[in-house]
Amino acid sequence: METRSQSRTEHVRRKLLQRTTWAVRRATAAQRVLPDFLILGAMRSGTTSFYDYVCQHSRVPPAFKKEIRFFDRHLAEGLDWYRAHFPLARHLLGRARQMGGRALTGEATPYYLFHPDVPRRVQEHLPQARFIVLLRNPVDRAYSHHAHQLARGREPLPFAEACAREEERLRGETEHLAADPHYRSECHRRQSYLARGRYAEQLERWFARFPRERFLILQSEWFFGEPQAAMDAACRFLELPEFVVTPHPATNAQKYPRLSADVRRELEEYYAPHNARLRALLGREFDW
Repeated sequence: METRSQSRTEHVRRKLLQRTTWAVRRATAAQRVLPDFLILGAMRSGTTSFYDYVCQHSRVPPAFKKEIRFFDRHLAEGLDWYRAHFPLARHLLGRARQMGGRALTGEATPYYLFHPDVPRRVQEHLPQARFIVLLRNPVDRAYSHHAHQLARGREPLPFAEACAREEERLRGETEHLAADPHYRSECHRRQSYLARGRYAEQLERWFARFPRERFLILQSEWFFGEPQAAMDAACRFLELPEFVVTPHPATNAQKYPRLSADVRRELEEYYAPHNARLRALLGREFDW
């Protein structure tokens, strides 16, 4: 059995290794690539699991970490800081030669979809990038988002009350974020339970900056049920050969009480016009 002292020693060892690795990455940042694709969101829609599956592909080496948050939180760190998270150009080229085709890399930060100024920032720095978006039933997404914040001690209010107070809590935050590139809003990121499920208004901001053919938009529930089919779609979109995925349990899944029928009904009514707007924007149906 591991003692407390051994556990502490292992923790210190891991931290030292991480710092050393990061120092090397920063020193070699100019020799590293920028990402070819971004998984934009939505939060609590399976982005972590999806990224894990994509990085099973032999031609997709992962970033230093999945959620880098460069375009919403760390833009002032500069592009070399961002590059430090990705593979060396020579390593990516070597893998491409070894595998007989182009190799890619990317990251997944689910706040990118929702942040009002991230599309402009990405257009400036990654004008040729491709984007993957996972959209989950907005009622389920909102409830899961609240449970996530509740479990981490970031939300004092029960779900229904938090939804009722959301407009008040977020008032002016979107405008402030769009106007000031240095501004960060924790309430906009953490307590946007309803707003993040209004998918059409978020996608419209991205479509104003990039051609629609740069986006792969998938329903999360389909991915949860058929990860192989979802990966096949991702491979076609990224122009990679298809591969056989190794199934694994959902990442970041958590258990929480069932949402009451009354609250679910209210939220389904709330989202009805927003879902209709999404269907009109994308020209496709979602089984919500």
